[in-house]
Amino acid sequence: MTEAEARDFICEMGRSMFERRLTFGSSGNISIKIADGWLMTPTGSSLGRLDPARLSKLDPQGQLIAGDAPTKESFLHLAMYRERAKAGAVVHLHATHSVAVSCLDGIDHEDVLPPITAYYVMRVGKLPLIPYYAPGDKTLGEAVGRAAAKHNAVLLANHGPVVAGTSLSAAVDAIEELEETARLYLLLHGRPTRYLNREHIEDLKRRFPPEG
Repeated sequence: MTEAEARDFICEMGRSMFERRLTFGSSGNISIKIADGWLMTPTGSSLGRLDPARLSKLDPQGQLIAGDAPTKESFLHLAMYRERAKAGAVVHLHATHSVAVSCLDGIDHEDVLPPITAYYVMRVGKLPLIPYYAPGDKTLGEAVGRAAAKHNAVLLANHGPVVAGTSLSAAVDAIEELEETARLYLLLHGRPTRYLNREHIEDLKRRFPPEG
């Protein structure tokens, strides 16, 4: 994918997620790894109205070299890339059902959502909860980095999910699966529920090894 194609694809996927109400207002951000750094959505921008020419371009050290100033949560993206060697893209959303789950009391901080469906296990796997930090707090990046060493997706408490994928399509697929699983979890909450068991999970891991 050329840089021009990557710019267009970020805008296309951002608009798609915005129009399907996976993010709102100026919340959420997207990045793609390119040959000489990263492309990121600018700070204060709506994913539904992105301009390919104004996307932020960062060098390999994470410094802005072209375009508008990057999302103020760029450090979350860079933390994921540092720990996920195969990551080609990162998506962060304030998706309603995922945020709702992140606010629940008594959830398992090591693995927030249960294995409701096979595709959740295949695309997300275990989902750790990162403790609450104020927006822009750089300490949050350190916490995300520690979790990202073992997980391609994390859920920020009272905030939303951050997901890395081998490509932007993979990252979007995973974060959408996470959001749908959060919705299912809330729908089933308090009802007797049959989740996938350990044998099911191990079988899926053998059949569909994680990509990174």
